[in-house]
Amino acid sequence: MRALKKIMAALALTAVLAGCSVDNILSSIQGGKAGTVQTISRPAVESAELQFTHPAAGDTIAVFDTSAGVFKAVLFSTEAPQAVQNFTTLAQQGFYNGLTVTRVEKDFVVEAGQGADGKGTTIWNGNRFSAETTDKLHHYSGALCAAADASGDCASVFYVMETLPGSSSVTQELIDQMNAAGWRADVVNAYQTAGGAPYLDYTDTVFGQVYEGMDVVDTIAQTGVDENQRPTEPITINSVTITKFE
Repeated sequence: MRALKKIMAALALTAVLAGCSVDNILSSIQGGKAGTVQTISRPAVESAELQFTHPAAGDTIAVFDTSAGVFKAVLFSTEAPQAVQNFTTLAQQGFYNGLTVTRVEKDFVVEAGQGADGKGTTIWNGNRFSAETTDKLHHYSGALCAAADASGDCASVFYVMETLPGSSSVTQELIDQMNAAGWRADVVNAYQTAGGAPYLDYTDTVFGQVYEGMDVVDTIAQTGVDENQRPTEPITINSVTITKFE
């Protein structure tokens, strides 16, 4: 683990290289005109990694009904118990209903959950919880994550990784650094296929994985934003329903 953490800074510096051409991945559904929504071809990830072997029958899932469409994520309560407990309880209390997406960075993240005060909350009288990191969960594309504040603690704010698949987000240089640092082969291979942000691993909390509706997340990520990365046209979370996968 220490060796993995040592290369986080190096990976973060290398991440700026991830903004390479995506012409071979993006295909416009409206003829490639500027400002149109584009579809992203995301390959199936054949991996033994936890995020790609679930959901299974009985797993807890979250169904996000938004003004842009519906997407679903499986939640990992064993690996991130506080993040999942806080998120699911707040969702069942209706906290997320009516909130809007507050941050969009195309080909990176879609974020929401700040609440009326813009800071977020928790079920523990607003007391934040420490980041929960593990080698079992990673910042692959589609990862559902708890956003950390400046102190590294978490609350109700969440984001979904919307990075492009494959080498468009995880460059060969990143792969080489991960291999040199001794990252597990299954993790490296999953990043090579799914894409993601390995430089966030072991710093931010991953507590779920979108398994259906990434096209909706991709659509949200292409909305117009202002100078604060807030959508210029509101994208509303109508509801978040917690249920079991069948």
